Amino acid sequence: MNFILADTYSRYKNDFLKIIDNFKTSGILVGHGNRNTVKRFHIADVEFNFKSFKQHNVINRHVYKYYRKSKARRSFEYANLLLSKNFHTPSPVGYVEFFDFWGLTSSYYISEQLENCFPLSDVLYDHQFEDREFLIRKYAELIFHLHESGIEFIDNASGNFLIKKENDCYQFYLVDLNRMNFHTVYENDQRLSNFSRLTSEQEIIAIISDEYAKLSGIPAQYCVDKINEASESTQRQRRLKQKLKFYKYFLKK
Repeated sequence: MNFILADTYSRYKNDFLKIIDNFKTSGILVGHGNRNTVKRFHIADVEFNFKSFKQHNVINRHVYKYYRKSKARRSFEYANLLLSKNFHTPSPVGYVEFFDFWGLTSSYYISEQLENCFPLSDVLYDHQFEDREFLIRKYAELIFHLHESGIEFIDNASGNFLIKKENDCYQFYLVDLNRMNFHTVYENDQRLSNFSRLTSEQEIIAIISDEYAKLSGIPAQYCVDKINEASESTQRQRRLKQKLKFYKYFLKK
């Protein structure tokens, strides 16, 4: 076992280990848990999130033990990196990895629960949402500053941004952090393709493009065209995956 905790939370180590021992039968489920499972736990007046990552196949188990950092470890390290660059994410607490002779068997990322917040998806899907255009522009500004820092947040989907109103100001928090790329040179087309998973709604793309253009100096129409190209490519890939799953299902019959 490899158990890394931020110094601030070291006093909770035994509590965390008890939670992991009983993870399957305790806690409050957050979300649907289709791939990974996130649960909330309460310890000494503090709410914590535990994210249990989906079990890997035999090859990946070996890879994550010897050649690549686990998703839990990357989540913790990337959270601390974001904070060091003045971006926001729920406070990273630690991560736990379990191994056997062959490889990684399970891993958990622990963070503090962020209260009184809402996901960016609420803003995008509700056309009557208060301050909707302002929040979409703030999102575009956030992504621009990530790009300026050389950070590509691969899981750039609306559910992975939590928004909290603090002292009449909106603050964006990034979650689901285990997939990022880092660039010393980050070309414009690469930057714009990073929006491919967010939406295909043209009104939203137009707002994002306008704001990103103001900040970057890239022509707004160029931003629209490149985001649409990337979005359409992502949609094609999703449709192909769905077809393959459909055929695999019937081949098993």
